[in-house]
Amino acid sequence: MKPYAAAILLAILPLLSQAAPPPAARQEIAHLIGYLTASGCSFQRNGSWHDAAEAARHLQRKYDYLQKRDLVATGEDFIARAASESSLSGKPYQVRCGGNAPVASAAWLKAELAKYRSARQLR
Repeated sequence: MKPYAAAILLAILPLLSQAAPPPAARQEIAHLIGYLTASGCSFQRNGSWHDAAEAARHLQRKYDYLQKRDLVATGEDFIARAASESSLSGKPYQVRCGGNAPVASAAWLKAELAKYRSARQLR
């Protein structure tokens, strides 16, 4: 009976090691996706511009994929692995708000993450 129990433990051990990001990181990532959704900005990926809601759905799908593989533990991980560049082409994502020039999505999201964290510390 002991070899059977050991085999079961070995089979489920990888599942136990997959952990969701800490609550603070999940809140930060949810904020960033919500910020993009509400921004009204355009989001460029692979040479095409998309509206904010479509871009947010795309980043949410990438986040869900990465989360299942335990590859996102912080807001910075989310930005670096899901929201900075195309996983297919490697081309950087850009954000364009109103008539302003496009900026790298990584810089845009990092700036918002810093504001969010600063505001949370003031509470």
